[in-house]
Amino acid sequence: MYVVGTELFVFSPLLPTLAVNYDVSSNAAGLCVTTFSLAYMISAPLLGHVSDRLGKRQVLICCLLAFGTANLLTASAANFPWLLALRLIAGAAAAGVSPSIYALVGDAAPPDRRATWLALTVSGLLVSLALGASPAALVGATFGRAAIFFALALFSLALVALNCSVWPSECRHGGAARRPRDRLAVASLTCRLMPMIAWSTGLYGVYTYLGVGLTAFGFSKSQVARVVMVYGCGAIAGTLIGGRLADRLGAKYTAGVSLAGLCICFLLLLLALRAGVLVDLAVGLSATVAQLFFPAQQSGLANDFPVRRGAVLAWNNSALFLGISLGSLIGGEAVAIGSFDMTLIVCAAMALTGCIINWIVVPGPTLVLTNRLGCPK
Repeated sequence: MYVVGTELFVFSPLLPTLAVNYDVSSNAAGLCVTTFSLAYMISAPLLGHVSDRLGKRQVLICCLLAFGTANLLTASAANFPWLLALRLIAGAAAAGVSPSIYALVGDAAPPDRRATWLALTVSGLLVSLALGASPAALVGATFGRAAIFFALALFSLALVALNCSVWPSECRHGGAARRPRDRLAVASLTCRLMPMIAWSTGLYGVYTYLGVGLTAFGFSKSQVARVVMVYGCGAIAGTLIGGRLADRLGAKYTAGVSLAGLCICFLLLLLALRAGVLVDLAVGLSATVAQLFFPAQQSGLANDFPVRRGAVLAWNNSALFLGISLGSLIGGEAVAIGSFDMTLIVCAAMALTGCIINWIVVPGPTLVLTNRLGCPK
């Protein structure tokens, strides 16, 4: 999860450098995030279905191999179209890594500790913000971006052997994958994914262009890297706290608090940037509040859709990356039309919208009855 997170998050501080290296605008450079996210979004449901049928371990190992290869080629991408093509491949491969790990952990975790276990898993992803993306940005500024992707490729390929030994072989559940679909269950899952789309659109609309926005406010590369590290530390804390809150208070209330708080935090960040004070604190607080949502959303889905947990969590990750794609597009347009200030305002409104949707569509912390597909009735 650390390697996948570094691959995803490092592009925000790298966008100004990529724009210069490939002679494109910052808005165009943001397509690196969009293409990765679109490939992830499209591939995740398919790979989730395959993992439920053929085994999560097999899908995880194959996708790690593809992910490492894509990063190795990214290090030597000669032009911008080739870079975008490799981002598509990396996104598709990552779509088989993250959901498989989440599903394996969800299967192994006791029900009353599932949110906490998933939060610990997600923390591996978010550690990359503080100890991956930020140092990688400094490495890129010193040795060039190729060094970052060579390192990611080596780590990915090394993890193939490790994951072969960590996860036991699985029994294949081909019969489960061929069960008839329940249209009401599909509609229920679709509604449950809407808060994730709103959350990721708002959060990553800001994060994708955070480096561009800070640079516009006069921050140096080292200062941007420092802010990204603060963001990562806040995100790790928020994820761990969110897992415990979701186990104690329920997924609905934890997610609602996160979305409402994120709206407020973005407006506070806007004020901090304009005043030129407490920017690090505002960014760290925003990250902490935002990441309360993710383990709550995951544990809610894992509890309510137990039979098809692999596929459902893959759909959740697909919704996450749909939101990331929308966020990068919306954030880029806001920066192009107005400024980073406008991006913060638009994304604050999106977080508030997600809070309202969450309150409407997510069931409260009551006993969830399930049909034979493991979906809420």
